[in-house]
Amino acid sequence: MLFCCVLWSLSGIVSRQFEQAAGFEAAFWRSLFAALAVAAWLIIRHGRAAPRQLAATGAAGLFSGLMWSVMLTAFMIALLMTTVAKAMIVLAVAPLLTALLSRAFLGERVAARTWFAIALAGIGMVWMVSDALAGDEHYPYSAWGMLIASAVPLASACNLIVMKRSQARVDLMPALLIGASISALATLPFALPFVATTRDMAWLAFLGVFQLALPGLLFITAAKSLSAAESALLILLEVVFAPLWVWIGAGERPADATLWGGSLVLSALMGNEWLATRSRPRAPTAQAHR
Repeated sequence: MLFCCVLWSLSGIVSRQFEQAAGFEAAFWRSLFAALAVAAWLIIRHGRAAPRQLAATGAAGLFSGLMWSVMLTAFMIALLMTTVAKAMIVLAVAPLLTALLSRAFLGERVAARTWFAIALAGIGMVWMVSDALAGDEHYPYSAWGMLIASAVPLASACNLIVMKRSQARVDLMPALLIGASISALATLPFALPFVATTRDMAWLAFLGVFQLALPGLLFITAAKSLSAAESALLILLEVVFAPLWVWIGAGERPADATLWGGSLVLSALMGNEWLATRSRPRAPTAQAHR
């Protein structure tokens, strides 16, 4: 899951390398390359049975795919209507939504340490973007942008719930193919006419494969070993890592609030996982038999 967050967080630094591609065109090509990568993986893994595997996901796979498509497109649309900071702050509610839904639909007991980590991480997220939360005359529809951005944590929470309920009997990796395909189709009309250069296409292919497809497949695998609330908490690391890569790769030093807030988020996540390992019962020591 940590590796997933590292890969997801690369979008900011890679987007700095674009020459012409932007907005919906970038979203379209990224989703298309992700769909092709996941399709290739399913064919390698299942061969001629790949179409049957896709159909076997059933209603759970279709729902998960729709949630993936919302996550892939809503955030991009929100960024056209509001600032990155305001869109990011909306994502902070994802762990809370996931914890509440997992309690309601899965009966998962959320540990007190996790509730505390959720609250602490939320404070850290607000701190990270506090310098940029003021109004901006360049975004007159900022409120609508934040409303659209709120679809991302809601879809993420719903996706985690259906994954936890269905993954024991259904392989939901094909759902990522469904989601990426829907996202590509939804953004295509707004992406025309294409202006991306050859260099842009190379970077967009990189994003599709290594920033969407690979971490998406790994995320589906990792979520099997974590509670829904823990998964949602760890996803926040993407927001912590992203400004660090831009700092290292593009020389854009984050504001002090970003550094301190990110440190608080990181401390909350590390503390939660450390306490989780201490609370797990230790395996009994094997006794030698004479």
